[in-house]
Amino acid sequence: MSSRKATVEQNIQDNLLVYPSEEKDEEQDIKRPLVRWEGTRDFILEDRSYQQQFADLYFIRLLKLKPPLEEIAAEAWNKLEIHGEKVIHSPRVLDVRQGQLCWISGTIFMELPLKPNILDDLAKENYSETIVDKYTETVCDDINLEDESGRIRLTGTGLVGELLVTGCVVAVLGSETADGEFDVIDMKFPDLAPQPDLPDISERQGRSMILVSGLNVTGDEEGQMELELLLQYLTGELCGPSDQEEAGSITHLVIAGNSLCQQIIDESTPEQKLKPKRYGYDPNTYNPKPTQYLDEWLSSILPSLPTTMLPGELDPAGYALPQQQLHPALLPTASKFSDLHYVTNPWAGDIGGIKVLGTSGQNLEDAFRYIPPADGDVRLDLLERTLRWRCVAPTCPDTLWTYPFNDRDPFTIEESPHVYFAGNQPSFGTREVVGPNGEKTTIIMLPSFAETKQVVRLDLETMQATPLRFAV
Repeated sequence: MSSRKATVEQNIQDNLLVYPSEEKDEEQDIKRPLVRWEGTRDFILEDRSYQQQFADLYFIRLLKLKPPLEEIAAEAWNKLEIHGEKVIHSPRVLDVRQGQLCWISGTIFMELPLKPNILDDLAKENYSETIVDKYTETVCDDINLEDESGRIRLTGTGLVGELLVTGCVVAVLGSETADGEFDVIDMKFPDLAPQPDLPDISERQGRSMILVSGLNVTGDEEGQMELELLLQYLTGELCGPSDQEEAGSITHLVIAGNSLCQQIIDESTPEQKLKPKRYGYDPNTYNPKPTQYLDEWLSSILPSLPTTMLPGELDPAGYALPQQQLHPALLPTASKFSDLHYVTNPWAGDIGGIKVLGTSGQNLEDAFRYIPPADGDVRLDLLERTLRWRCVAPTCPDTLWTYPFNDRDPFTIEESPHVYFAGNQPSFGTREVVGPNGEKTTIIMLPSFAETKQVVRLDLETMQATPLRFAV
């Protein structure tokens, strides 16, 4: 009897206990390649002063981008003849002579009917912030080019089909008309900045990066299932060995803004009006669930996956760009992990030798408001244009709030990244942008996870981005 019992116990141990236990240990032991992480301090505000004027930012941008822009324009136009007339360079806008074929450079300024104007807002008796989807309903016919000497209005066929926004620096070829306008026949941009080499392919083979934005964590049960599926995918617990192997290839997670859901409270209701408030704020309306859930969610990922976290428009960070890092006290448990990197928005960094530049999407959304509805959804084209303009947020400070820099323009791109993304977009989009000297940048529009249930997987070997959907 005892011999039979021992045999049964041995069979149970062999068939039920040992094998599943070994597989479980194997599933939990995800070995990820270690990669170097380094973030720049370009967008960090060390000392803040709001006494200076915003106009300095435009002049600094023009001063910085003029040399590479004029080098491209001179190479293209200085030896050009049109109908027997040689093209000349006019150093300043005010030096342009009527009828003379020339090229000039400067900063674009667009007058649009629905564009916000702070002076008009202050003149109103009752100020109220109005956010519009578009600054214009038709093609803009009031486009100006300005430099330190003055401003001239642009017209002509060279503007047809061009995507332009206030703040981008361009060079235009043409001549001044009798009306004092500049008739444009061609246009040049600074184009992609010089780019460092990618790491050797042996260092990138079999590695990937996950980028996500717009988690919009509410802390409620609704919407948690998709977040749990994403968590299981990142930790290798979702399905079988193939998924575990894929999870093991992920070297980094980037969260691009709007991680927390915006809490909307109708202050006009009788209940809210009658509530006692301290300094105009009702502390009882604070909901800790979103931050608690996000803290737990990140704490489950961070032991095995380094994470970079940008603030977004809806997150508890400053509204003006560049948004500064989220405070570690917001996520006390997750903040204990050294592999959680709180960064600015925009942010530039180095992940395993791959240069990454990205935003949480405000720069792209504001630029898109300059484009008339008839042009359709050209967000991906605009994202490429910001790269060719060498300016992450050209509409700062005209229509996009920013800190009034007077000694530098952090939004200018001095080094082309290998990866360039914008978060919280309505849909996924990607393409490879090629520069004049062989620079190659993968640009990515990250869809809002709350709206699309999608994240983006970037294959670091091929530098190709693909969307992954998590839905039940």
